[in-house]
Order: sequence, then structure tokens, then C-alpha cells
Amino acid sequence: MRQVTVLGSSGAFPEPGRSCSGFAVDWDGYRLVLDLGYATLPRLLGHWPDGALDAVVITHEHPDHCIDLHGLFRMRLYGGHGGPRLPLYCPPGVLDRLRGLEPDVDLHAVFDVHPLPGTYRLGPIALTGLSLPHHVPTAGIRIEADGTALAYTGDTGPTPVLAELGRDADLFIVEATDHDGETNQPTRNLMTSTEAGQWARRAGARRLLLTHFWPGNDRAAAVAAAQLEFAGAVLAAEEGLTVLLGAADH
Repeated sequence: MRQVTVLGSSGAFPEPGRSCSGFAVDWDGYRLVLDLGYATLPRLLGHWPDGALDAVVITHEHPDHCIDLHGLFRMRLYGGHGGPRLPLYCPPGVLDRLRGLEPDVDLHAVFDVHPLPGTYRLGPIALTGLSLPHHVPTAGIRIEADGTALAYTGDTGPTPVLAELGRDADLFIVEATDHDGETNQPTRNLMTSTEAGQWARRAGARRLLLTHFWPGNDRAAAVAAAQLEFAGAVLAAEEGLTVLLGAADH
């Protein structure tokens, strides 16, 4: 079975009952998590109660995408999990953030760290991390096997790299922050739901999953704006939503 489950969908900070960026990927028995923002770890443990993971991928160091990695670190360090170190794929700034919280403990005792951007083989899947424009070093993520691809932007400004990242993806998870004034910035670091639809269309993706909603934004309006630009199915990330990969619907 191949599926992705939304752990969190808010940008910047969590709304009541919601979490920040995070996705659990089940791929033929291989367990991968994409980002662990605020309040995602309890949802991850609700999805996989044993807490067993094969790998963690973090797109960048902003806490709404990585802060619960610290909780996972403590769980594995102090919770008696044992076993091999957990593969962690991330830009270098992520570890710097965690070291600020745990300066007296070696993070490498828990994590086997691999830098992003880069290309790796993870069990049954190929993982590619591509550099995207943001306030800090950021890697968009593409995972694929046997002709099925899942792509995830994390946070990004508009860039032609998005067409490569999401090329023919079965599901393209794209941030649609719709933050006031963003489109007037001289350097773009976030996107709108309209732009998410445009880049999903240019990538030739089959389905679009909008995420990273600014707290308080109208999610139905975001979906409607993306639908004006993208002819495929447009979904709004909602905590607990599971989307089957390679399926006609969710």
C-alpha cells in the first residue's frame, strides 16, 4: 500500500486543533515522515503507535517544519528504543536548530544524518532533494518508485525548479500560504494558492494537495483559486486526511 497522511497543515504556528507541516508516508511497508512541525509528533504516534520509522526528511530549519524532530530525538534517546540510528535527510541548518535545544547531547547518537539537496536510495524508493528559494536553505522533496511519484515543496517562492520537482507526480503537495503582501516582496519566499495551481499545471501533476495555510485563511477559497489554474483534483490538507498514491481518488 502507498499512501500519505497529513500530520499537520498550518504555516507559521498551529491553529486550534491543527498542527504545522508534517506528512507520514507509507510506501509498501516503508515508513517515512516529511517534516515535523509544531504538534506533529503526537499525531505521528497516533498514526504509527509503535513509533517505528525507517527515515525522516526535513525540508528546512524553520520550527514550523522541524521543531517536533526534537521530541522524536528525545523519545528515541530516552525511551529505550535501541536499534540502529534513524536516517535523517535534511539541510545543515536543521541540526543547528536542534543543537540549540540539546547542546550537551550528541544528536548523532540518534540520527544518521544525510545532507540535502541530494539524491538517495531509501528502501523501495528513490529520494531527490532539490534546492528551492526561501529565507533559509530549503529542499523540495520528490520520492518515486515504479512510475509513481510524490512531490512536496516545503516552503518556497515561485521558481522553475517546481516544474521539475513535481513533473508528472501522482500527488504534488504545495504550500499555499497566501500571506498578505507576499506577492509584493522584492524576493519571493512563499507562494499563493493561485501560484500553487499554476506550478502544478506546469509540472503536469495529476493531483494537487494544498498545505501550509496561514492561520485564519479560508481554505475553501484557496482550493477555488487553485482550481482556476489547475484542471486536476485539488485537495486541502486536513489533519488526518489520507491520500492513496496511484489511486483514482482519496
